[in-house]
Amino acid sequence: MTPGPEGWEEPYRLKKLDELRALGLDPYQDGFRRTVAIGGVLPDFDVHLGEHHSIAGRLRAIRGHGKAVFADIEDESGRLQLHLRKDLLNDAFAVVELLDVGDIVGAEGTLFRTRRGEPSLEVTGLHILAKALRPLPEKRHGLADPDLRYRHRYLDLIANENVRRVFATRSRVVAEIRHFLDERGFLEVETPILSTVASGAAARPFSTFFNAMGEEAYLRIATELHLKRLLVGGFPKVYEIGHVFRNEGVDRHHNPEFTMLEVYEAYGDEESMMRLTEEMVAHVALAATGSHTVEIEGVTIDFTPPWRRISVPQRIREATGIRIEDLATGEDWRRAARQAGVPSESQIPDAKVVEGFYEKFIEPDCIQPTHVYDYPLIISPLARRHQDRPNLTRRFEPFCMGYELGNGFAELNDPLDQRQRFLDQLRQRQAGDEEAQALDEDFLLALEHGMPPAGGLGIGVDRLVAILTGQSSLRDVILFPFTRTKDPAP
Repeated sequence: MTPGPEGWEEPYRLKKLDELRALGLDPYQDGFRRTVAIGGVLPDFDVHLGEHHSIAGRLRAIRGHGKAVFADIEDESGRLQLHLRKDLLNDAFAVVELLDVGDIVGAEGTLFRTRRGEPSLEVTGLHILAKALRPLPEKRHGLADPDLRYRHRYLDLIANENVRRVFATRSRVVAEIRHFLDERGFLEVETPILSTVASGAAARPFSTFFNAMGEEAYLRIATELHLKRLLVGGFPKVYEIGHVFRNEGVDRHHNPEFTMLEVYEAYGDEESMMRLTEEMVAHVALAATGSHTVEIEGVTIDFTPPWRRISVPQRIREATGIRIEDLATGEDWRRAARQAGVPSESQIPDAKVVEGFYEKFIEPDCIQPTHVYDYPLIISPLARRHQDRPNLTRRFEPFCMGYELGNGFAELNDPLDQRQRFLDQLRQRQAGDEEAQALDEDFLLALEHGMPPAGGLGIGVDRLVAILTGQSSLRDVILFPFTRTKDPAP
């Protein structure tokens, strides 16, 4: 018998593998010609009765014994019953006795209905294409353990039809985002994943070492600064859908590797980006799910434009009496936080103190799609400031289900102001805020050549997909989320 790995639990499958080879058969064939997908004949099955077809897929059940065996075969489009008779298969019937649930097979034969009316294929030719050496998840309970589902997503996809639907919807969402933007004249581009400066967002990066160059490099935390270089270069409308990496914790709304859409439009502003967000998400929801409304956690979410809007300074003033327009420094915000009952201990970075106001007074009221706008300058280093309220910026965040879907603003294109903002961020970094942005001299050089006024938008694709598919965790819409080593060293 072919040896198996240590701890092998299915030695009888290895024995069948050897028996197939003893019959002169290759249990791992290099191809099979299908004439139809199962889903192509099931809806109008009676129209196809008597037709001869070749199908292929995974065996999901085997019933019966002796001279007649029934088996269920499943492909990407549906499931069909196979009728395997010894008098039709002759010597090839020996293969039937060596089959297991989970094997991938090809079958040729004629479509018919059994006496009970079950759509079936009367098999005249059977080919084992890939012998499964391990069993599928137990049928009754499926694959329920979350860690196993994420670690072995292929089993999750086999066991749970709804999981396959979620990821099929994800693909449609991404395709419809592209369709929406392409139709409006935006150009899809690609920017570097490795960079010597990690900037464009408030996040701690993953670092590596570039041996050939002899210097440290980072996985990108955003695509923003490279995309804005393209505005300088003369492309007026650009976007990218790509992976970004942030060295942060994992929870239901965060994953260290995620998919981000970023869009930039010359001569736009925060108002044009709010409209673009509403129209795009409504289009994607309708195209990918068939409706502008979705159900998640017992709540009906309606993406029909226009969305509700909340002014940050107005909401905080109503809740606390504090005028955030008057708050310029981190110490100003800490005094206000102590007055409002927001965490402000010395070890908390300034940006986190400001974010505490949102978590307490704004986010709980943003269940339906909502634009939250007019953010403080202290946490918005890349956004244009209001001329009449210099401590506030022309920035907004679209919210849904109490957390942000993205980030957008009228872009800052003044290179001298941008340099000062980066220097302020550098001081915050030196004070212990590891998420403060780094100073990017090459980006400043680009701005010094002149960037047109522009609107920018970033949307977390995973978060959008989670809402559209009714999932409560990002890990349920990322095919292969990062998982800890199964048996970490002590």
